[in-house]
Amino acid sequence: MKLADTFSLALRTVRGNRLRTGITVAIIALGIMALIGIRTAIEAMNQSIYENFTLLGANTFIIHFRSRDFFGGDGNQEVKRTSRKDADKVKKSQEGVPITYRQAESFKERFHFPASVSISQTGDFNATVFYGGRKTNPTVRVLGGDENYLYSSGYQLAVGRNFSQLDIETGRNVVILGMDVATKLYGELWRTAENSLIRIGGTRYRVIGVLQAKGASSLLSLDNIVITSLNNVRRVYQGTFSTMNLSVTVHDIRQMDAAIGEATGVFRVVRGLSVTESNNFYIDRSDSLAEQLEQVLGNVSLAAILIGFITLVGAAIGLMNIMLVAVSERTREIGLVKSLGARKKTIRTQFLLESMIISLFGAAFGIFLGVCVGNLFSLVVSTGFVIPWLWAGIGIFVCAVTGLLAGLWPAIKASRLDPIVALRYE
Repeated sequence: MKLADTFSLALRTVRGNRLRTGITVAIIALGIMALIGIRTAIEAMNQSIYENFTLLGANTFIIHFRSRDFFGGDGNQEVKRTSRKDADKVKKSQEGVPITYRQAESFKERFHFPASVSISQTGDFNATVFYGGRKTNPTVRVLGGDENYLYSSGYQLAVGRNFSQLDIETGRNVVILGMDVATKLYGELWRTAENSLIRIGGTRYRVIGVLQAKGASSLLSLDNIVITSLNNVRRVYQGTFSTMNLSVTVHDIRQMDAAIGEATGVFRVVRGLSVTESNNFYIDRSDSLAEQLEQVLGNVSLAAILIGFITLVGAAIGLMNIMLVAVSERTREIGLVKSLGARKKTIRTQFLLESMIISLFGAAFGIFLGVCVGNLFSLVVSTGFVIPWLWAGIGIFVCAVTGLLAGLWPAIKASRLDPIVALRYE
């Protein structure tokens, strides 16, 4: 009997036991769906992460007074590696101390490196902006920056000008609007926003520019923003967010590590740390933030693999049981086929093919459902359609091996049946 004939016979046998086959296929499909669905969602999340953090600029790093915390984790890996004894070297009075305006200015003056330093401060995360009879939702971020803020943050002007030295020094009420805010207030006439008056809360501002759109972002609201001068935020929003943020944009990305080392040394002096004390500030690179989030997502991926493995083990046991039952039910059929001249190899091949067909059907349905479920998440984070080809291939391979192993013993058992005994079997 040719292999094609054996395959056709195995396929007809699988179709003839639809209920039994359907239950096994469903079990396998659920395991693969969990694996592929989570992997698809993770790849969509990874796309979103890199889209967000590459907008910050690969040649930019940020100095914070407190570590970032993603999903409950510490945002600074270097601090994790320090011992408790080393952690105790930080002065208790300096733990979690915000970066003051004086410290930020001092760092900017002392940092002599081919790089641009920007000082910024958050004014409000939930501001409402008014223009005439229109207003925005109360979700606009108000930030104060210096003359280098637009450059260090990767913003470009679509209309208007940057802050002048006089704007920075006097802290007068001038603003630059993000594209989302401008289109909300002015509609298609957003280019006419320059020199108009708007109101943020109870304070009036003159618009001096509109930023080019930076695109949709799931993690950062990059266009739903209003930027004013640093001194204006210090005056209007005094005491709301007391810490300063420092951004350093290196002119030559190859000097990034050297710039971070120089910045660390200078800021230690600014913060008044002695040689024996550990840093009480944190330096974040955009690529390191993405790596930290990827590590968290990697743990989720491991959980998905574990779920898929447990489900496939259960499915393999069920599949083996089904094939053993099929051997018992088809004992007379096997005896008749062997009496007509079928070899042991043919019998083994038929049962192995039946087992693998059921398993691969489960893989196909599981991959399809997993991709559909995973891409529902990609719609939430506004990324493109994702198909994890590598993991789909792995899923098919694993299911083929599962089907092969699950059907191996039943196939061997069927091939060893004595045709005379099998024909007398009731």
